Amino acid sequence: MEKDDQFLGKHNAPNKILENEGSQLFGHPKGLMTLFFTEMWERFSYYGMRALLILFMTAPIATGGLGFNDQTSGAIYGLYSMAVYLLALPGGWIADRILGLKKSVWYGGIIITLGHFTMALPGLLALITGDHGAKGALTGVDLYSFFMGLILIVIGTGLLKPNISSIVGQLYPENSSKRDAGFSIFYMGINVGAFIAPIACSTLAIYDWHLGFGLAGFGMLMGLIQYKLTGKYLSGVGNPIVPTNKKEKGERNNLIKGVWVAMLLIAIVLALFFLEILSIDPVAIAAVSNTVIAIVALMFFLYVLFLGGLNRDEKKKVLVVMILFVFSSIFWSGFEQAGSSLNLFAERFTDRVILGWEVPAGYFQSINSIFIIMFAPFFGAMWVALAKRNLEPSSPLKFAFGLVLLGIGFLVMYFAAKIAASGDMAAPSWLVITYLFHTFGELSLSPVGLSLTTKLAPKKFVGQMMGMWFLSIAMGSLIAGRIAGGASGGTEEALAQMPNQYMLIVYTAVGAGIVLMLVAKPIRRLMGNVH
Repeated sequence: MEKDDQFLGKHNAPNKILENEGSQLFGHPKGLMTLFFTEMWERFSYYGMRALLILFMTAPIATGGLGFNDQTSGAIYGLYSMAVYLLALPGGWIADRILGLKKSVWYGGIIITLGHFTMALPGLLALITGDHGAKGALTGVDLYSFFMGLILIVIGTGLLKPNISSIVGQLYPENSSKRDAGFSIFYMGINVGAFIAPIACSTLAIYDWHLGFGLAGFGMLMGLIQYKLTGKYLSGVGNPIVPTNKKEKGERNNLIKGVWVAMLLIAIVLALFFLEILSIDPVAIAAVSNTVIAIVALMFFLYVLFLGGLNRDEKKKVLVVMILFVFSSIFWSGFEQAGSSLNLFAERFTDRVILGWEVPAGYFQSINSIFIIMFAPFFGAMWVALAKRNLEPSSPLKFAFGLVLLGIGFLVMYFAAKIAASGDMAAPSWLVITYLFHTFGELSLSPVGLSLTTKLAPKKFVGQMMGMWFLSIAMGSLIAGRIAGGASGGTEEALAQMPNQYMLIVYTAVGAGIVLMLVAKPIRRLMGNVH
């Protein structure tokens, strides 16, 4: 047995267990369905809350919102979105070294559920007391439940999100032809949940914002129940590391102690914040966080490359992950405008009246998922057909196509913003067409990125490399929130600048796509036998 295999213990199961033995469903392991529905409900909770988040923060206090300005709301949205994915790195590390993938998903789901119900607390109290009238000012319960709920969701998602994707990769042998198809099916689960959630949660939010947050928590609870009932189909994968000697046991115990110390420090900081001893400025924090993330990412990649004990081929593959990290961040900085500036555009500058009924702005958050469900099978079939003719583009080229398509979508928004800046309401079709191009870009990049990361990652860094994939989304999400603060059109000046803000995204996305096309061949050589 190789040293790496000893270190991993039962973390990775033998190939025969994964694909050649046990129950199958439509040619795939039944465990894929367990993960499909768990992720579907987790994404229901995430996208249901996300559809409401920036609208809730910017809504007047009298209507039950927080009454924050656009800059503060955009910064909080960006920091939250960043933190959700940022904590994927320590979440992957904890899974790789301590809990194992399956337990990390379970505990993460529990914490997410508690977070959503915490955000729903003011609404639940209103139901009990019967007090749903207009508010004149925010209470401590309003603020503390909101921020504490966000923090719990961040922690829970950090444990769940990278590790459930890693389990999908472990269901198949390394070179299985079914792996990409398995990830495509898994990705469909994400979008089924993301389609239903904004409509359901936005409908409840008409009556009370917090009831919408509560419904999101109920979704995650359903996911936990399903995960526990069907967990037997994940036997042999995602188990914790089994220390083989006294030294490894000692190292594991030290790691556990370190985690507890870190949790204590976080608790102290939160206590100081809630006691108003420590003042936190979201806008200022967001302004410096990009640099911090970039430094963390660089240090991690350098550590893995030079101190990770990798061979030459593994180092080349890690270098590819590092390069694609940059382009992935650029993509998500534009794509994640969906929940922030595009969500506010739907609310403020889009004609949403149909037959006398005003469609909730949050409904537009389901459009991307509808298109994913419609076109994901087409994209999957297209790649297969091209592969049979030896015409399938390499993964770097697919990344490049995704960036260019993102840029085209924002070119559409440039013209929609011109209409809004002129004082007219834009037709819903502008947002629909934008989301269509963004969906094509997402289908070209996101499933490919998930699958490619599991293929390129060294065995003992699988969870952490998946964490780095989500860290690139974190960086992009933070940038998206900062852009949204200035591109939301909340003031006359911001409205006048909105077309230029969208055109800047066009230049950035298309330019990055062209650069990636030019360097695709050298990157492909570094990938070795991975396509």
